[in-house]
Amino acid sequence: MKIFIVEDDPFFGEALNYQLGLNPDYEIIRFTSGKDCLLNLYQQPAVVSLDYTLPDMTGADILRKIKYKYPKLPVIILSGQEDMETALELIRSGAEDYIIKNDDSIHRLRQLLKNLSEKLELQNEVESLQEEVGKKYNFSNIIGDSIAIQKVFRQMEKAVNSQITVSITGETGTGKELVAKSIHFKSDRKKQNFVAVNVAAIPAELIESELFGHEKGAFTGAAERRIGKIELAHKGTLFLDEIGEMDLNMQSKLLRVLQEREIVRIGGNQTIKVDFRLIIATHKKLFAEVDNRKFREDLYYRLLGLQIELPALRERREDVLQLTDFFLMEYANHNKCKKPELSIEAQKKLANYGFPGNIRELRAIIELACVMCENNMIDVSDIIFQEGDVLGRMLEGQEDTLKGYTRKIVKHYMSKYNNDYDAVAVKLDMGKSTIYKMKKDGEI
Repeated sequence: MKIFIVEDDPFFGEALNYQLGLNPDYEIIRFTSGKDCLLNLYQQPAVVSLDYTLPDMTGADILRKIKYKYPKLPVIILSGQEDMETALELIRSGAEDYIIKNDDSIHRLRQLLKNLSEKLELQNEVESLQEEVGKKYNFSNIIGDSIAIQKVFRQMEKAVNSQITVSITGETGTGKELVAKSIHFKSDRKKQNFVAVNVAAIPAELIESELFGHEKGAFTGAAERRIGKIELAHKGTLFLDEIGEMDLNMQSKLLRVLQEREIVRIGGNQTIKVDFRLIIATHKKLFAEVDNRKFREDLYYRLLGLQIELPALRERREDVLQLTDFFLMEYANHNKCKKPELSIEAQKKLANYGFPGNIRELRAIIELACVMCENNMIDVSDIIFQEGDVLGRMLEGQEDTLKGYTRKIVKHYMSKYNNDYDAVAVKLDMGKSTIYKMKKDGEI
């Protein structure tokens, strides 16, 4: 830690230089005037120990000049005068502390520097972690060269360069949260919190407390104050996953937050201003939910913003083997082993599969294949699709008619593909109108 000592008293300055220099982690640079200190700030000291009374200017003047150029640089004032009013004024102007020169002042300074050193080390660790997280969630970790995924990249770049609300749609398992994190960690809010809330995973009666927080005693069980997710996302990004599951009452409260940019904790009276970037995600067709009166139309248009639709894996089949290679490398790194190879037959089997569970399903299949394979070579028999087992169990037991079996299969795929008629029609190679009729007749 580089420390500037600005002290014109030769005896006290030498004592500071010697005592602080006993710590091998400190680099001490000493000046006898404020001007010399200011001219050398380009050396980027970690902290400045500043005598209040110097021959060329006062400590207050130097502090003001330092804070103007380097507002985060800690400055400790040492003074021979015990003047509380001056001390308070200097603290208000940004001084880290005010130490009276006496027999105990060097000890106090050493202790203060020790605390500052630990604080700076923690800040460096946090910044390093944020940098690593930023690398983890950059666009290069969203794998693929297909036209469909390249379109997503272009939309993400537009999202990064603005503060517009982002609406991410796509089937379950397509990577909506990964896209949201990638946008956050490439934006100018990357050093602030990314706060994710899965609306579908929180009971309706608890969602308000989760988002807004509550005061102690606000309701039975509220033993202490709790800060809500919206408040935690201040200056950062709030990601609301599966927002289509939010009930109408909560939707109206969210709309007000987006309009007023303020919240009140449950049981509280204080209005809290909030500044956050909103990213939402859903596998539902929100406009259809508006038509069905399950989603507020005014909130829908408020949330629309920049729309990013993630393609299903079956719509970007050319990316399957590239994603597979990524998951093979991930498995090898995690288990500290050689990366397994993939036979030509295994590659063909993967390329021809529909992946109803999308990327999440591919990852699970590859992880299992890595465990099952022999001699580090994944063969066709190691690629195990759970879909066949599900359909097999469906057809077991009591015999049925062809129409009955057809009804079960269509119902299964409607569930798998979240009632996406187009996807099911393509998967089963049957007319969409046939599926509509089965739905209308109550057969599925």
